[in-house]
Amino acid sequence: MAIVTTASAGMRAAKRATILQVRAPQSTARDIEREASALVAASPVPVVVSSRCDIALAAGAAGVHLPEHDIPIVAARTLMGERLVGRSVHSLESALRAEAEGADYVIFGPVWASASHRGSAPAGISALAQVARALHIPVLAIGGVTELRVAECHAAGAAGYAAIGMFTSPRNLRFRGDPGVFA
Repeated sequence: MAIVTTASAGMRAAKRATILQVRAPQSTARDIEREASALVAASPVPVVVSSRCDIALAAGAAGVHLPEHDIPIVAARTLMGERLVGRSVHSLESALRAEAEGADYVIFGPVWASASHRGSAPAGISALAQVARALHIPVLAIGGVTELRVAECHAAGAAGYAAIGMFTSPRNLRFRGDPGVFA
């Protein structure tokens, strides 16, 4: 899963990702809807919108991705119907709760130290493996995922990974490796 802030960034990332998440917490709802709508219209892969069911629906997105302390999954499911509803989680307990509440997938982390998760202690690859073994829905790794760590994520049982820098950093755009099931 490539996490992007704009449609143009999403289209660059879509060459390697199997799903895109529009996440722009500093943007206005209008700007997020404009970027999400443009991305949905052009993307060859599904698009989800971070934290905003209303914008996901308005843009025709494939679903919504909810931070751990966002609205309940059941509330999102009521709004989203059969569309995807994912949840970010930071512990085994939260992951199990998200699955029990009806999440289609979880993003677990940070697995390693990450600039986008400053102040959060890395959970480690063994915690990722524990979560992946315990759940029946896809688990994606996030936090410090690099080209060299993708295989380690898969070996731990993750269905794939979510990343910002891997898809947006100019040095990483040259990578043409296997993005995995849910990259």
